[in-house]
Amino acid sequence: MRYITDRKRAVGKGASGTGTAHHWAMQVSAVALALMIPAWLYVFGSALGGTQAEVLATFGRPLPAILTALVLVVGMKHFASGAQMMIEDYVQGSARKVAVILVTCLAWAIAATGLFALVRMAL
Repeated sequence: MRYITDRKRAVGKGASGTGTAHHWAMQVSAVALALMIPAWLYVFGSALGGTQAEVLATFGRPLPAILTALVLVVGMKHFASGAQMMIEDYVQGSARKVAVILVTCLAWAIAATGLFALVRMAL
């Protein structure tokens, strides 16, 4: 006869246990984006409407280039996590796995394309 408490029987049979970490990561990336986006909008707005040489000079400087790269990477990571959470809530079966993979690939493709364009402008 085994004497196991109800809690001990339930351990390992519930949720995956990553909800808190996922929520915390979303909160951190949201705060980071809330701080970075206004600065990036100022940099982007100052370059908007300029000639090609002026835009290349703006994004050729370290601060605008690094800020743009951070906004791209953190923004797409935040998008992928949020879309994954939405898909897990509303899509069932194997379509869920396919949708999560497609959204994750889309987010990283957008980030890679943006970083490639940024490197081309900065160099």
